[in-house]
Amino acid sequence: MSALSVLALLVAGCATGDRAEDAAEPEAGGATPFFDEPIDLDLSGTEMDPYGNPATPADEIQLSEEEIERIRAGGHTAAHLWAGAGEWYNAIDAGATDRFSELGIEVVARADAQFDAATQANDVETAMALAPDIVLSLIVDPVSGAEGFRPVVDSGTVLVLADNHAEGYRPGEEYVGIVTGNHFGMGAAAADLMSDALGGSGQVGMIFHDADFFVTNNRDNAFRAAVEQNHPELVIVDAKGFTEEGATFDVASAMISQHPDIEGIYVAWDVAAEGVVEAIRASGREDIAVVTHDLGVNNALDMAQGGAVHGTVADLPYQVGRAMATLGAYGLLDKEAPPFSTVGFITVTRENLAEAWEESLSRELPPEVRQALDQ
Repeated sequence: MSALSVLALLVAGCATGDRAEDAAEPEAGGATPFFDEPIDLDLSGTEMDPYGNPATPADEIQLSEEEIERIRAGGHTAAHLWAGAGEWYNAIDAGATDRFSELGIEVVARADAQFDAATQANDVETAMALAPDIVLSLIVDPVSGAEGFRPVVDSGTVLVLADNHAEGYRPGEEYVGIVTGNHFGMGAAAADLMSDALGGSGQVGMIFHDADFFVTNNRDNAFRAAVEQNHPELVIVDAKGFTEEGATFDVASAMISQHPDIEGIYVAWDVAAEGVVEAIRASGREDIAVVTHDLGVNNALDMAQGGAVHGTVADLPYQVGRAMATLGAYGLLDKEAPPFSTVGFITVTRENLAEAWEESLSRELPPEVRQALDQ
């Protein structure tokens, strides 16, 4: 299923959902579902990349000792060009850096595009002036990214991607491969968390990423599908999209105002969820539970304090970074690589927050969060 098709499932559902108040029958308890029809998504199927390549476990990406020695002897360099910043990006960067260090590869450039495609295109130009042998990136936008990363491809530099693709780029041609999380599994796990938070039934709002972005589209759609297929006593009564992280306060405020009986809100990722938590506090609604993806200090602190954040589903960005760096070596060796690889994920609540933080991000829990857990 292509990224654009996956996004269409959700966006089309939201378009029909605008008519749900007139068309849909109320569920038990009087709640009216936002969506007219269930989403057509088979959660039991294997997640695939935008070109239909099935996922393979990232731990299968390995180098022999002889291959490692060949790479170490090459004096190679690399650049990390990320889409954004935060704990997740810190972890993926650390994983890649540690693996490159083991392989004798120097990281000569790092950049954070702040989710702006034009900024990322400039980052590419700046990095390519240093002539790196490998570029690791999470591309902000697949359409403009195809043009923005053209200098990397045209120079013959090895390109390895996290999460997102570039429109028209093919694995084994323009880039080596994509490494990401199991986003169907993450979306389904988020639905389980929401069910736990609401005691198995209740009204839910959904704040999804309203952009063509492969991984967020997959897990947003998987959350919706898992609610509909596995938790029929949960009712999604509203779904609103966002493109800018800073917009979620207003989105959530409107949702809470329009649906006073709402008990849970799903948000596409951690930083975007911060605005939702603020909106819940501003509304005085201590009874609304938030479920999201990834880990960050602010929401982890809220979770540790018993606040609105009930739980999150985190993948393993440190492992993603290590796998990406190893794929960079594959590219230098001209070794056949898996086109689409995934790491596992962890369902995180207050009870396992400390252990999950270390497993996901490969660093200790921040002291302020540790202190809140110990109180």
